[in-house]
Amino acid sequence: MTESKRDRAMTEGFSGRRTAEIVGITYRQLDYWARTDLVRPSLADANGSGSRRRYSYRDLLELKVIKSLLDAGIRLESVREAFTYLREHLGEDVTTANLVIRGPSVLVSTDEELVDVLRNGQGVLNVLPLGGVKDEVDAAIVELRPLAQEVAEGIAGPRAVGDA
Repeated sequence: MTESKRDRAMTEGFSGRRTAEIVGITYRQLDYWARTDLVRPSLADANGSGSRRRYSYRDLLELKVIKSLLDAGIRLESVREAFTYLREHLGEDVTTANLVIRGPSVLVSTDEELVDVLRNGQGVLNVLPLGGVKDEVDAAIVELRPLAQEVAEGIAGPRAVGDA
């Protein structure tokens, strides 16, 4: 697909059949999910015989997440609960979340916490981000390195650990 065709498809949306093909589900699944309000097409919904649904790119992303959850063994009922929670707490872009699947549980990971979305946020665990630990240790080494050189050169006496 050329870039201009892709850009046009992104603004005009995707038909139901094309959406099902892209996401890797059957048209029947897509139709059922739309009729039961799991993911309704955001660009144009069906309104009577002969009308056509139009799905946005964001709809495709949500549908792919749903398919991934189902493929991981999560029941459709639980997927519905998870998406209800995600939409209420993350707003429109549920694809910004990191999901952790463990058995029948679906957890959403943010920078600071891990929440069980199937229990309406119950069982919140605090997440200790370790990304900054390396930076803190590196900064402390750089800060202490000149002191170690001064001690080695006899300019400063050795200090006890914890001395300022």
